[in-house]
Amino acid sequence: MLAADTLASYGSLAMFKDVTRIARTGSYTLVGASGELSDYHALLDKLKGLAQANANCDDGFEHGPAEIYSYLRAVLYQRRNKFDPLWNSLVVGGFKDGAPFLGSVDLRGTAYEDDVIATGYGSHLALPIMRAKWTPDLDEGEARALLEDCLRVLFYRDCRALDTVVLSKATATGTLVSDPYKLETDWTSASFVAPKAGGDGDGGW
Repeated sequence: MLAADTLASYGSLAMFKDVTRIARTGSYTLVGASGELSDYHALLDKLKGLAQANANCDDGFEHGPAEIYSYLRAVLYQRRNKFDPLWNSLVVGGFKDGAPFLGSVDLRGTAYEDDVIATGYGSHLALPIMRAKWTPDLDEGEARALLEDCLRVLFYRDCRALDTVVLSKATATGTLVSDPYKLETDWTSASFVAPKAGGDGDGGW
């Protein structure tokens, strides 16, 4: 499963609040991104061209998540070597031939596979939560709840996060990206209501 909020910022300005940053690529693969939105769209155009080339061959072959991951790693590494990187951190997830896949590629072409992955500020706040609570036998409901908890923490703690999110999944039956929906949040926690630092109104926690 992949998850992301729907915010696209221009610097510190929350400019667009309805941007889906997870895309289906073929029947087996999901690609999510943080970073520069236009670069992400350029990569999606490349992936559409790759899918069209497969369709033109009409031989029944379709790239799986591992192949898409390797392709994106090569593309980002090539652009980095030209000193014109695509400013994205990508997460590639999917399911093909009975095996799940999850990998990450950054703007330098650095790539790795893992059981849990996060990008941006999520690498600091969400990744420890997922590493602590993830197990190989999580069912879909538990995985969804875990991802929502991570997104909720990010919304509380990151000024460039949003409470409108999208979840996606890849299973043996295909891939699915949900419609955007709002997280349930609670701002009555004592640490939000009253600062802990000594001065009044100093904004401390």
